[in-house]
Amino acid sequence: MKSISTKPFISKLLLISTIIIIFASQPAGAQTIRFGYISTSQLLGMMPEGAEADMQMRSEVRSLEEELQKLNIEYQEKLQKYVEEQEMLTVVVRQSRERELMELQNRIQDFQAGAQESLQERRMELLKPIFDRIDKAVAEVGRERGYTLVFDLDNNSLLYLGDDTEDILPYVREKLGL
Repeated sequence: MKSISTKPFISKLLLISTIIIIFASQPAGAQTIRFGYISTSQLLGMMPEGAEADMQMRSEVRSLEEELQKLNIEYQEKLQKYVEEQEMLTVVVRQSRERELMELQNRIQDFQAGAQESLQERRMELLKPIFDRIDKAVAEVGRERGYTLVFDLDNNSLLYLGDDTEDILPYVREKLGL
């Protein structure tokens, strides 16, 4: 049976709670609450820094893929040699080669796991300053245009998109000079 993650549910529950608190704390006749939304991934795609980070990531992925390919070729060559010579090898040499193949398999698996982790860390390192800039621009637009809440369409925090919400992407683009 497939496990169901509670993270999206908790995130939505917190968002609902926040909205309820905001509505409940508004006195009768108070200023209307304005909601805005934005797609940060769409905005990121428009930013030169986003394209540059993407290029850097592709370059690093290519480099890691080349190294992995070298390891795989080494493994395939050693495996093929072992298979061809297996019948002629003594028990001790055969066991030694089998251990060597297993160690190489483990190195490949460790490399893949390390590469994945390294790429995730590098992506976060490249994107953090960009998202800090986006967050600052969104906060400024939110304050300047009088929004109570701004939702990011890309992180599943949107519960309902009504007619009275507004896409603030054009304003944030303008704020960022894009």
